[in-house]
Amino acid sequence: MTTPELAGVHIVVTRPRHQAAGLCRLIEAAGGIAIAFPMLEIAPPQNPASLRAIIDRLDEFDIAIFISANAVHQGLDLIARHRHLPPHLQLAAVGRATAQALEQRGITVQIAPPQRFDSEGLLEMKALQQVSGKRIVIFRGEGGREHLALTLTRRGAQVEYAECYRRIKPDVDVAPLIKRWQQGEVDIVVTTSNEGIRNLFELIGHSGKELLCNSPLVVVSAAGAALATELGMRIPPIVAAQASDEAILAAIKAWHLGARRRREGAVHGGT
Repeated sequence: MTTPELAGVHIVVTRPRHQAAGLCRLIEAAGGIAIAFPMLEIAPPQNPASLRAIIDRLDEFDIAIFISANAVHQGLDLIARHRHLPPHLQLAAVGRATAQALEQRGITVQIAPPQRFDSEGLLEMKALQQVSGKRIVIFRGEGGREHLALTLTRRGAQVEYAECYRRIKPDVDVAPLIKRWQQGEVDIVVTTSNEGIRNLFELIGHSGKELLCNSPLVVVSAAGAALATELGMRIPPIVAAQASDEAILAAIKAWHLGARRRREGAVHGGT
């Protein structure tokens, strides 16, 4: 009988609770042990009236950009309660997971990067090169990166935000996780947002930070890798090809295979 690829591997998943189940199932199907430990909670926006006003004016926009799957779920749920999407509105998704969230609702995505799944990759798309005079609305969480809007504005577009959710720090007890770590029951950690990375470093405390900084960490963007390194990671973060559950699982499997080969090489080299 073939041993599952991730047999006995303990993997901390820090995605928001409502988004972690799919990845945890994939990990467990591959023989791994998923430890759900959310580092973010998704809450309604602080200014819902401003969001509602933009939704009422959707007909004025040419392009709507969705930054994340959360932006899709929160934004479209509100839109559906009040109106239909304008038929002329072009829809753009920053990453594959975001595009999939739209497609799962039966919505066609016209603009999405084929390879680099971040704002920079989206900005390379031909449809966003010549946007002078276009009106663009960006569905996102409160306080996201400004690079996308600033670049589109420099290209001549009129850009507004539809901030449809906010990310808040969870109230969690980290002691059980640290205990498992100290007992050797954490092998690798998965993070999927910059804010989740910051919360993890802040909530884990001094003793936990030492354990974290010496553990493998999977991130979903180069920006996330840079942030984790800046915060003290001693092992270079592993960047998944995209933010989807499948891509994250592939990154974990690749790490585990490489680690196993290095161990085997060390054993053979010492004989």
